Amino acid sequence: MKGAQSSLAALTLGAIGVVYGDIGTSPLYAFKEVFISGHVPLTTHNILGVLSLFFWTLTVIVSIKYVLLIMRADNHGEGGLMALVALASQSVHDRPKVRRILMTLGVFGVALFFGDGVITPAISVLSAVEGLEVITPAAKPYVLPISLAVLLMLFLVQKRGTDTLGKFFGPVMVIWFAAIGLFGVAQIIQHPEVLQSISPYYAFKFGMEHYELAFITLGAIFLCVTGAEALYADMGHFGKRPIRIAWFSIVMPCLILNYFGQGALVLADPKAVQNPFFLMMPKWATMPMVGLATVATVIASQALISGAFSATKQTVQLGYLPRLSILHTSHKDTGQIYVPAVNWALLFGVVMAVTIFESSSALAAAYGISVSLVMVITTILTFFVIRYGWKLPLPLCILATGIFLLVDVSFFASNLLKIADGGWFPLMMAAALYLILATWKDGKRLLAAKLKRDALELHPFLDSVLEAPPVRAEGTAVFLTATLGVVPNALLHNLKHNKVLHQRNLFLTVLNQEVPMVPLDQQAEISALGHDCWQVVIRFGFLDEPDVPCALQQISTPGFTLDPMTTTYFLSRDIVVPTLGKEMAGWREKLFVQMHRSASEASSFLKLPNNAVVELGSKIEI
Repeated sequence: MKGAQSSLAALTLGAIGVVYGDIGTSPLYAFKEVFISGHVPLTTHNILGVLSLFFWTLTVIVSIKYVLLIMRADNHGEGGLMALVALASQSVHDRPKVRRILMTLGVFGVALFFGDGVITPAISVLSAVEGLEVITPAAKPYVLPISLAVLLMLFLVQKRGTDTLGKFFGPVMVIWFAAIGLFGVAQIIQHPEVLQSISPYYAFKFGMEHYELAFITLGAIFLCVTGAEALYADMGHFGKRPIRIAWFSIVMPCLILNYFGQGALVLADPKAVQNPFFLMMPKWATMPMVGLATVATVIASQALISGAFSATKQTVQLGYLPRLSILHTSHKDTGQIYVPAVNWALLFGVVMAVTIFESSSALAAAYGISVSLVMVITTILTFFVIRYGWKLPLPLCILATGIFLLVDVSFFASNLLKIADGGWFPLMMAAALYLILATWKDGKRLLAAKLKRDALELHPFLDSVLEAPPVRAEGTAVFLTATLGVVPNALLHNLKHNKVLHQRNLFLTVLNQEVPMVPLDQQAEISALGHDCWQVVIRFGFLDEPDVPCALQQISTPGFTLDPMTTTYFLSRDIVVPTLGKEMAGWREKLFVQMHRSASEASSFLKLPNNAVVELGSKIEI
């Protein structure tokens, strides 16, 4: 019992450090952005109305939508957009058109997530370092270079992993939440009338009296829930209960206290709206809080970068990206990975965002639009899960998701007003990435269709070859093929050039499943073809670590033995050549060919032993 409580406490502490970094640092800029433009007059009723909107936005979107509803839609214990996409896809497996639409929505949502991965580190670190301007205006010219230096260091240490630093994330974020909560309380004590904002009456009154202004303001108020999707995305790492305990016991109360504290300060001194977060604290605490805020924003950024690495791996597994070099940074936790290509792409995007926008206020215009659209997509996918997966009554499903969809669409519509001021930036990045993902998926489909058209059926081919069998070499040959039941190109080349057939032959197809993990003892499926030949199918989930030799060792079929010392893996390295066709635009074909060439080796990706791999090349036109 004591061990279980200790484990729960450790998981809750870990959740505070990893899950809530992004949403936990939003007080640095969210409240300020509502008023700093000057559109919302600094009156008592307006301040109370805005605080009420903050309170009920956190309550409806985070507490009710994510914590109470969406976290129930787990995919074998895993969460996140890719897990939800897979769950929704399985729920409508008998509706292929709907399934394709949902998969497209989900993939675009993943592209938006990467756009968010660029904006979040930029705005978080910038807003923390801007606290130096509160200490002395002379620090303004140094904010940008200091921010860039912090971000550069953050991305440079990614290859070392977070195994050691991760242990400090939880305690540091607990200190952060305690500090922002206490500074908020100090201001609330002086102006306790801000507590009236808990009543939805003030939010409703603000909306009714200034409905056009309220609609515009929603884009800034939405900043208080950016990062909420991390509750669902990290569910597989920490579990539902620790995430829920952390939210209701520490994170939400401290966030509300800080926002209300900022409101109390602005009530007393309207000039403090320039930077209410840092101006609400005594002068002696400003410098330490700038340092703590910088560390907290680095932690928030680290969690998002790690999430981008995990999302990349899942996207590769589901067939929307070519194989990428994925390095493991921990011997204990296989989930801790480093993807060099993604790391440098994110760094390039972050540096571009910081240099283009130069301040957190300018970046706030770009922030929110991608996250709000991801939330719309999440709600739509959830409807299909609870309606067709859980088989709940249609009226209940419409009620359960319709209210959230209305809220999400309202925030997204308000954020659309910021497109000209910076919202174009994450949308442009998301569109470019979606184009890459779609091009790879379409190109793979065309390549598979071309191979299938030109392929020979395996059964008749083996029968004809073995009527007058070639020399049978000792050992086992494993021929990898993307399509079941066809002759692998590697086998044809082996017979043509080497004129031998191994004593035992496995025709292996690796399939990626729309589930997080496939149990090890269920990954491999074997069927006999005769003549000491077998057809083997290995299935991996999108969170699995593909390991073909390990999966093959789990096979226990009478008459089948596999000696790793006498096993050779034959792969076909296809050289794809673009041709003019109607299926894809010429430039997309060239993009696919370039991606195909730059893909990491299949042998490394599938954990094949280096000294037992033979690659035979072929040229294919698409």
